[in-house]
This record gives sequence, structure tokens and C-alpha cells, in this order.
Amino acid sequence: MSPKIMVVDDSALSRRTMRRVLETAGYDVVEAADGIAALEMYFIEQPEAVLLDLVMKGMYGLDVLAKLREMDPDVRVIIVSADIQSSTRTMAEEGGAYALINKPLIASEIIDTLKSALVKEEPLNGSH
Repeated sequence: MSPKIMVVDDSALSRRTMRRVLETAGYDVVEAADGIAALEMYFIEQPEAVLLDLVMKGMYGLDVLAKLREMDPDVRVIIVSADIQSSTRTMAEEGGAYALINKPLIASEIIDTLKSALVKEEPLNGSH
């Protein structure tokens, strides 16, 4: 059985792009278009990892991350964002994100980061 990955992004294009990359690599994919849907979907689907956008309508990605970590302290969340500020990276790390990948997306970076998250390696950035 393939690992299940949840993609959370308010951009349908971003979700489709990530779905294509992940399914090509053999993962099962579930999607959520916003933070509230992501929390419900996580509870129902219990994915092995979450690819989470930061800027979405309704709930900001870091708030979603905090709620996911309340639900499951071991959740593996990879932030996927166009925001390249070091303060954002720091907030994501402090919030318990496994890693932060910058948009535009590079397929190999997504897959490599996801593989290390799924085998429960230490984060790529060396924190935790």
C-alpha cells in the first residue's frame, strides 16, 4: 500500500501539480483547498505526511500546522510556500514543520524531502 499524502493549497493549479508529481512517484494523494478542510481531512484520512501552503483563505498555514500538531504531535508537515523570508522559515520550524520547500516547485525536491520525512529522519534543516 502506497503512503497517503495530503496536499493543502488554495490554488487548484498547485494541488494538481503536486498531485501529478506525487502520484507519478507512487503516492496516494488526498487534497484540501483550505485549512478547515485540511483539519477534517487529516482526521478522516490519517495521511502519512502533509504538504501545506502558508497563504490560504480562512486559516493561515502556520495556524493549520499548530492545529495538526495538537491533533497528532508526530504529524510530518512540509510547508510549501512562495514566501522566502527567513522569519517565515523560522516560524515554520518553531511551529514543528519538518521542512520548508519554496515555490516554484521542483519535483525532485518534493520527493526527496517527502521520502526523508516518511522514514522519520531528522529534518533537512537540522532543527528539532
